[in-house]
Amino acid sequence: MHRDFHAPGRSAVYAANGMAATSMPQATLTALDVLRAGGNALDAAIAAAAVLGVVEPQSTGIGGDCFCLYAPAGTGQVSAINGSGRAPRGATPEALRAAGLTQMEPLSAHSVTVPGAVSAWEALNRAHGRKGLDELLQPAIRFAEDGFHLSARVAHDWEGSVGKLSKHPATARHFLKDGGAFGLGDRFVQPALGATLRAIAKGGAKAFYEGPVAADMVATLRAAGGTHTEEDFARGAAVAEFVEPIRRGWRGMEVFQCPPNGSGLLVLMILGMIERLGTAEEGALSALRAHRHIEAARLAYSDRDAFLADPAQVEVPVAQLTSDAYLEKLARLIRDDAAMKEMPVPGTGDWARHKDTVYLCVVDRDGNACSFINSLFEGFGSGILAEKSGVMLHNRGFGFRLQEGHPNCIAPDKRPMHTIIPGMVMQDGQCVMPFGVMGGHYQPMGQSWFLANHFEYGMDVQQALDAPRLFPRLGKVQVESGIPLSVVDRLNRLGHVCELIEKPHGGGQAILIDRERGCLVGGSDPRKDGCALGY
Repeated sequence: MHRDFHAPGRSAVYAANGMAATSMPQATLTALDVLRAGGNALDAAIAAAAVLGVVEPQSTGIGGDCFCLYAPAGTGQVSAINGSGRAPRGATPEALRAAGLTQMEPLSAHSVTVPGAVSAWEALNRAHGRKGLDELLQPAIRFAEDGFHLSARVAHDWEGSVGKLSKHPATARHFLKDGGAFGLGDRFVQPALGATLRAIAKGGAKAFYEGPVAADMVATLRAAGGTHTEEDFARGAAVAEFVEPIRRGWRGMEVFQCPPNGSGLLVLMILGMIERLGTAEEGALSALRAHRHIEAARLAYSDRDAFLADPAQVEVPVAQLTSDAYLEKLARLIRDDAAMKEMPVPGTGDWARHKDTVYLCVVDRDGNACSFINSLFEGFGSGILAEKSGVMLHNRGFGFRLQEGHPNCIAPDKRPMHTIIPGMVMQDGQCVMPFGVMGGHYQPMGQSWFLANHFEYGMDVQQALDAPRLFPRLGKVQVESGIPLSVVDRLNRLGHVCELIEKPHGGGQAILIDRERGCLVGGSDPRKDGCALGY
């Protein structure tokens, strides 16, 4: 598909040696600087993620979690790390109910799990890195201490978060200006965060999980009603673990995802269903294509809500949910002439009888490919700032339930159901594409939509990210303004309830490794402020 040069938009980026695609130009440039200075794809990804935690503070930071897929060149292997943190030992359902909670609250200290990102950075760096964290964190330290100027998407998100940022006095002191948001082009400086990054650069993950930084985070959380202890944080230093990725064949390739407690298995389920339903002859932006994809997503997300949890504490039936027989059964429930009025019983395929995140990818000149995601979950996470250390704490524990007996019920040392998922496409033992689409619950829908746009409907990497999006959520179908009105009308007549959303769905990055031409092809989502660059 050739792009229309009269229309707004941009072309995919082509390069020979190395490429990075991130959601902020400063981070993309940082990654390229690391590559050109001899670092590998993983070094570049960590340096870029650290920068994003400073310059895109609503989306990510060292107070959050991280997942990564890494494909070292020439090995045919994909390495996965789960850097999601655990609930503190005091986080029992009884304790939370005694504190007055009837369900998980996004701005409560009880929704803060011990952050896993720094633990993951150190483990990844130790296993695959060429450069030390001391060097890789320098660009982030500079942006924290010297400041950065707010770009459009960051300013927009900040403005929408004033209510949350006002709730805690320490947060309001640092993240609001005269009670309002920092605005477009304003300079924002974070000296306390710079000092914490310096401590990590010098002392590694231990400097974050023990000592003054950890003490500050724990004191802040306890003052906000949390049960966290310094022991909880000290245990968090080793929380990141290498895990066996899950995968599924699709269109002659293999799509890799991190296993639960991440929701990557939903991508494999949706792809399995849409492959059985076939390519819509009317094309990528047709109502039929959208309808089939929406229905497949509804089925996959229904199973997620029933089963997805921490596999260290609960049995998650991954093999069953991604099996050909089960996906065939689900696909047969999808009719082209009408939307399903109800969902089947989760895990059976039978009818019943009665927020915000950053994703980045890097490929280096040796062909090592890194798919990397780092998040605070919702915008500015919990809104709780540990003032002395400058760490904004995420609210990933909001992914837990308070229902006793539910697989995803909160429990001591348990990891919550996670939305952040890096993706990787492989073929014949070689990496084809690291890719990801951020955006909270939207991610599995977004990844499968993007992959089909590119590999099934023939869009280039950039067009596949640009294309308008929709998402079945809470009984409605949330549509972006780019979805044609004729499609919206047809979907409504099929029985969907479409509603226009204010904020677009997520934001993605991808790098295609074109082995035939020997080049890298990068794309970056227009819904964020970032870019793809190569050299």
